Amino acid sequence: MTTENAAPAAKQKRPIVPYLKLPENEEPYLAGCRCTSCGTIYLGERRACANCMAVGQFEPLKLSKRGKVYDWTIVYQSAPGIKTPYIAAIVDLDGGGTVRCNIEGIEPDPKNIRFDMPVEMYTEVVRQDREGNDIVAYKFRPI
Repeated sequence: MTTENAAPAAKQKRPIVPYLKLPENEEPYLAGCRCTSCGTIYLGERRACANCMAVGQFEPLKLSKRGKVYDWTIVYQSAPGIKTPYIAAIVDLDGGGTVRCNIEGIEPDPKNIRFDMPVEMYTEVVRQDREGNDIVAYKFRPI
């Protein structure tokens, strides 16, 4: 069989980071883990706990899509091709865990954002890879 007769590969949605999960027929979510020794929650996978130093004692965890802004800044200068200004933030997730993210859905002006502001995660296609697959990113917006 030649390559010209082969059917094109089905396009897929691919997460921009490994801890963003895009299960079929379910809502996307951020994956984390909890140390079974001390209960500390982390974004993504870990081998050792920075809190209690336990090694290999983790259980997988779906992190909440909601949280509150812990810290934020407005970015006015970035890498080429990235539109500025935008709001970069650290969000404390409900139930535990912390994530660095962008806040969208509001004008990047200090009067529009506040500490402890409730936010919710959503996903969107941000670009396509070389094979034409959709690259999906997570972002947060005010509730």
